[in-house]
Amino acid sequence: MSEWLVLTFAMVAASAVVLTIAVLNNRRLPEDDDPSETPDVIEYMTMMIGVVYAIVLGLAIAGVWEGRGAAQEYVRQEAQALHEVDARSSVYPAEVRTRIRADVDAYVSYVVHDEWQTMIDHGTLGDRGAELLDRVRADVTDYKPKTDHEGQAYQPLVDQVAAADDARSARGQSAGATMPGVVWFGLIIGALVTVGLIFTLQIRRTFRELLLAGLFSVLIAFLLFLIWDFDSPFGRGLSATASPFLDLFPRASGG
Repeated sequence: MSEWLVLTFAMVAASAVVLTIAVLNNRRLPEDDDPSETPDVIEYMTMMIGVVYAIVLGLAIAGVWEGRGAAQEYVRQEAQALHEVDARSSVYPAEVRTRIRADVDAYVSYVVHDEWQTMIDHGTLGDRGAELLDRVRADVTDYKPKTDHEGQAYQPLVDQVAAADDARSARGQSAGATMPGVVWFGLIIGALVTVGLIFTLQIRRTFRELLLAGLFSVLIAFLLFLIWDFDSPFGRGLSATASPFLDLFPRASGG
């Protein structure tokens, strides 16, 4: 199901439920009911709970957005490290250089075309990726430099392979959902409580009051959708992308 379809359904459903309850609740009120009789303490508590829940929503959105940004940065670091390996290997003999670059391309191609989908579907890395990166590491570390120039390039190449491995591990750790289940429980219960409290203010069936109640419920549904969409850094519409790999390795990505 499309993320936008989920968003539309959630907002329409939330608004429909709130408006239906408001209309049905209004029918039960006696003719002489006075909405000005709402105790001040109820208005105060409604306002305070709304403020607290808004803070919680803001922190949750900031948290998942930061997780999404960190995931994208891990991808960039991994791609850049492999690009350095590809570029710095130019000082090696043609046979060694060709082998290193071919194995780097094979790894990048696997990440872009296969492992990325595995992260989306299962939130984990593929086993083959580690094998392909180990092959790149072996290409770099097994070669014995024969000149001073090659010797000077050897350690930086080893360091870049290590940096790529570290970035890959970090990418794998950020592939799954970032929000614990208990946090989602609190967000959903908080949304129900916050929306439910507006009925304590004796909403009438005027267009203005029903419009505000509907917009409020739509806003809560949208913010929860935003958190859900960002919660999977690689798996949904506004997710991290493989663009660093595609930009730096067009030949491996099919460009």
